[in-house]
Amino acid sequence: MRIAICSDAWHPQVNGVVRTLATTVDRLVAWGHQVVLITPNQFFTFGLPGYSEIRLAMLPRFRTRRMLKDFGPDIVHIATEGPIGWSARGWCKANAVPFTSAFHTRFPDYAAVRTGLSPAHFWPIMRRFHATSHAVLVSTPTLAAELASHGITQATLWSRGIDASVFHPGHAPLEALADLPRPIMLNVGRVAVEKNLGAFLDAQVPGTKVVVGNGPDLAQLRARYPDAHFLGALSGTTLAQAYCSADVFVFPSKTDTFGLVMIEALACGVPVAAYPVAGPIDVVGAGGLGPSGDLAEPVGALEEDIGLAIAHALGCSSEAAAAHGGSYSWDSATDQFINALSNAARSRRIRAAA
Repeated sequence: MRIAICSDAWHPQVNGVVRTLATTVDRLVAWGHQVVLITPNQFFTFGLPGYSEIRLAMLPRFRTRRMLKDFGPDIVHIATEGPIGWSARGWCKANAVPFTSAFHTRFPDYAAVRTGLSPAHFWPIMRRFHATSHAVLVSTPTLAAELASHGITQATLWSRGIDASVFHPGHAPLEALADLPRPIMLNVGRVAVEKNLGAFLDAQVPGTKVVVGNGPDLAQLRARYPDAHFLGALSGTTLAQAYCSADVFVFPSKTDTFGLVMIEALACGVPVAAYPVAGPIDVVGAGGLGPSGDLAEPVGALEEDIGLAIAHALGCSSEAAAAHGGSYSWDSATDQFINALSNAARSRRIRAAA
């Protein structure tokens, strides 16, 4: 297939959306598909107010449409609801080209955290954006049900995976963490208000708290929590070493749609402590025995009290965690992605033949 992927999130951003798209594109190309990317690094950009690390394309409409026309895609996948996403959506509608979209980020919840408004104010924008998408790709069945409750009913599952050559329990500890007081409690992700890091850093638990990642709240949190260790962004083997240095992975976010870092931590043999909300429920399971409740041993703990979740997760099996995390495959996830796009492209051929 000739696939155009349009995303307002791309390198040098470091987040689950970018990592998911980059990994998927690598597999699509390796499997013989022709792919063109339309991303902010092809435009003049401006920093998102209050979050300058995120660069958005400035007035991308005409160039986006020209690039799509020149490529002539069989199908367009729109990954984000930003300026590039809206531009690509307009071109697809004007030219009767089917498109799929994705719901990577709970934008209404993020916007509510930053504005103080109710998420209900922002759901109409999401409904309008996704209304004409052939399929809205989501990471979990829980998220699909949530979108349906907001009037977005064409959700299709697109799971996530880990790179098993990188994320496994066999790494030596990261030198910076090797001699810290145990237990070591690790969080990896964007250092921003919507990640609810204060809940983790305020938890009254023994041991050492470690945060890996960059973001707009990094300086503030470093000053507020001098006993915590902030390592900045890590990747690849160094990130895997950080996971393998930890006794428990703490995921305090209540707004993530999945949490790629959870399955990476699990694959490295690190049990997860989190709140019982969508994302952790779909990875760890309400009772810690996986989303279907059929694991032989718990791989983490979900509690309304994050300190209690940490205490319970510390008693979980490292071996069970590694097996569960390692079961997430990028090949399987990419198969789901291709099937969704193939179905959308097929609908165009059927209409053309009618």
